[in-house]
Amino acid sequence: MSRPDARPYDAVKRVIDISVSAIGLVITLPIQAATAAVVLATHGRPVLFRQPRPGKGGKVFELVKFRTMKHPTATMVTDEQRLTRVGQVLRSTSLDELPSLWNVLKGDMSLVGPRPLRTHYLPLYNAHQARRHEVRPGVTGLAQVRGRNLLTWEDRFDLDVEYVGRRSLRLDLCILTETITAVLHRTGISAHGEATMKPFTGTEEPNG
Repeated sequence: MSRPDARPYDAVKRVIDISVSAIGLVITLPIQAATAAVVLATHGRPVLFRQPRPGKGGKVFELVKFRTMKHPTATMVTDEQRLTRVGQVLRSTSLDELPSLWNVLKGDMSLVGPRPLRTHYLPLYNAHQARRHEVRPGVTGLAQVRGRNLLTWEDRFDLDVEYVGRRSLRLDLCILTETITAVLHRTGISAHGEATMKPFTGTEEPNG
């Protein structure tokens, strides 16, 4: 029996993802080449950051982005310490996300959806939060245009699940438009004292 939130738009959404990501990869090729050269000069190899992330249905895939941090050392342990100035620029302009268009083209991700998080968060989600994996994760999403890393984890997950229930062409277009605005204003890049957000350790269930 299919879930009540499965809808015809999902097939249309996939066609849009393939078309836009393929065009985007071609158009941004010079930008990605220049970015790769800068990353190589400042961070060394590897140029790309690869990490397993859970996708639709919790299926794990390899996320690809430009590297924004130096390798950990005895004096550089935390993400905040390892994040370079070049990395900050890449993140604030979202240039580090451009290789993720390849994930969209392959079907690991969508242009719009809940952001893919760490695999070790999977057992920490409650039933409500786990609904974020009913759709493909996105390069951008509702939480990213409603506060990004300034949100609490609970608010972020609520927005992810809201997107799952409301997803439509109109909503996706609104999110993509608002994403451009958020990137231009460089809002919500990191929580206070963090490179991105504090790690998620689970949500305490209310008593009773």
